[in-house]
Amino acid sequence: MDHERETWNRRYREGSHPSLDPDPLLPQSYAEFVTPLFPGGGSAFDVAGGIGRHAIWLARRHWQVTLADISPVGIDQARHHAGDLANHINFQVADLADFVAGTKSYDLLLVFFYLERKIFPELVKVLRPGGLLIYKTYTRENPRFGRGPTHSQHLLANNELLHAFPGLRVLYYQETIRDRGVAEFVGRKA
Repeated sequence: MDHERETWNRRYREGSHPSLDPDPLLPQSYAEFVTPLFPGGGSAFDVAGGIGRHAIWLARRHWQVTLADISPVGIDQARHHAGDLANHINFQVADLADFVAGTKSYDLLLVFFYLERKIFPELVKVLRPGGLLIYKTYTRENPRFGRGPTHSQHLLANNELLHAFPGLRVLYYQETIRDRGVAEFVGRKA
């Protein structure tokens, strides 16, 4: 855990993730799935949210967001970037590799470019009935592009994400191989 934390602290200090623009999957999914179900906003959990690009984007749309990340440096940068929106965001330094659902539940879960398979059931537990999970991360096709993770522990097999959440109804799924290999998933809890 300490090694992982220090790795991410260093990367954030070096500016490895400078963009505050959301991944395109978030606005696309927000328009198509989130807004019709939660037109007035709700509560969201941004898993391994780094410098806060997705949490800030949701806070601008009046969501109450919990942003958790292993890196205190990333969380400090997120708080700074949030500015006046920081009062809509609960910032938490946490090692999500051992995440266990507590009593808090959320309308929306975001997981972008983070893969810890053993917490998949906990993510479903923390999602309220009718809530949505938006998930995007790398597949085993990604190493050929020379950036991002290369260890299979951090890479999805073909269609793995599609079948990772049997308790959720799949609303959208896609795997692409363009400038990187990724899988995108949107699911809703019954």
